[in-house]
Amino acid sequence: MEGKWLIADRDLNEREGLKWLLKTSSIPVTDITLASDFQEFILIFEKECPDIVLIELDMISKEEWSTFRELMQIYDPILLLTSAEATFERARMAIDMQALDLMIKPFSTTKVKTAFQKTSRKLGRNTPSVNGTSNFKDVSYESLFIPRASDTENYHLAAFQSESIDMISTLHSFLTDYPFNDLHGSFALTDMVILLFNEKCQNTTEQCQKAMRKWEEEFSDPLGIVVFSDQKSTKSLNEKYVGARKMLEFTYYKGYRQVVEFKYSLDWEHMDPFLAPPEQRDWIDMLNALDIENIKKWLYDEFLLLKEPYPEPGLVRIRLTSILAQIRRFMKTYQLNEDPSYEKEYRTIFNSILYDSVLYRTVQNLILFIQKIFHGAELMTQSLKQDPIERGMSFMESNFSKSSLRLEDVAHYVDRNPSYFSHLLITKMGSSFTEVLTGIRLKEARRLLIETRKPVKEIALLVGYQNANYFSRMFREAFGISPREFRMQKMNRG
Repeated sequence: MEGKWLIADRDLNEREGLKWLLKTSSIPVTDITLASDFQEFILIFEKECPDIVLIELDMISKEEWSTFRELMQIYDPILLLTSAEATFERARMAIDMQALDLMIKPFSTTKVKTAFQKTSRKLGRNTPSVNGTSNFKDVSYESLFIPRASDTENYHLAAFQSESIDMISTLHSFLTDYPFNDLHGSFALTDMVILLFNEKCQNTTEQCQKAMRKWEEEFSDPLGIVVFSDQKSTKSLNEKYVGARKMLEFTYYKGYRQVVEFKYSLDWEHMDPFLAPPEQRDWIDMLNALDIENIKKWLYDEFLLLKEPYPEPGLVRIRLTSILAQIRRFMKTYQLNEDPSYEKEYRTIFNSILYDSVLYRTVQNLILFIQKIFHGAELMTQSLKQDPIERGMSFMESNFSKSSLRLEDVAHYVDRNPSYFSHLLITKMGSSFTEVLTGIRLKEARRLLIETRKPVKEIALLVGYQNANYFSRMFREAFGISPREFRMQKMNRG
């Protein structure tokens, strides 16, 4: 049976890719329409009344969720959902909506085609929808816990945390009024609520699950819940509290709407929060090439495929700001920072990196922002308003290892006369081409001397100097000591 499809996703490439996969499959289709935001989705849905809806959950805000749910209940289309958040929260939403499938980004072509075939068979049978629970069997439940010091009784502990800190007072009132059994007391903190249950309580976790379901019926704000109910534990309430607070930070990777029993503390894995020079060059190259696909793959591989033990969230946020610094330079190259709309979105992304409670959301928003500035860069290229110095600096940082790099090469890249480009460089940077290039090369040389055991001669070649003696002389002029002395000095201090 043929069907009318409506595909809604904020990512242009994802929309077109899903459409292309559908059109090139053997599935009979009457019509395919696309929507780039929720408002456009509503307009098209009411006009077309599609048989199948494939929509990105992340484009639906909390305020719009009830509208979407009511619309799906009235018209009852076959529902396929997508998301960048591989969380229990998203799985729960898909189950509640009786979606046929939930596909997590980055998409697998095989997974998408399988979902399309399943949809086609269901449309042909015209039977009630399957809730798709089997698709979520691998979804993990992450932990959240909280304690208070107690030396006389082994209390069970439950920590409730709402995604919105403004809801803590409401959450405390709700939990105080909820008819828990064997509840000893509740304590409202600035960012969570702690419940203490008497030692004889046998169903702490089940009670918390029921309370969460009741909360969800009345409020749209998601909860994360950690439970410690091990009767044989010798941990004090303070130890449980410290462990629980640490475990609650894992919502950054796993999301909310979870009740998990906490039995042990997990250690963070170390991560270098700053981009290494090779990574910086990769980002410069990807941005200059407007290569959104490789950027998406880099971000997905780096942040959305993380597994335990996870890096400390603060280090991840710093690493994201290092990436944003490269994006900022790219914006300046095309003068996009002078456009208030781009500048406003840049600050929104910066705040998302610093404060957003879920990593998936930050990464997805970053990708959407990069797509927008790429579009802006293309427009600026057409109007010839690029900053030649910023473009030249990016080119030099990508090619400094070439010993043959000359002023003429950089000037040609930015489409300027060498003499004029040299004048611009001195005016803006206060340094000549040779001084700037030497600074870039010696900065990388210092890193290699500290972080590797490569011989000085090899480092000289890696940073663009064919003659090791000349490299050593330039290094001494810049820093007052030879490369070998610099390395020994750093080793002794370390």
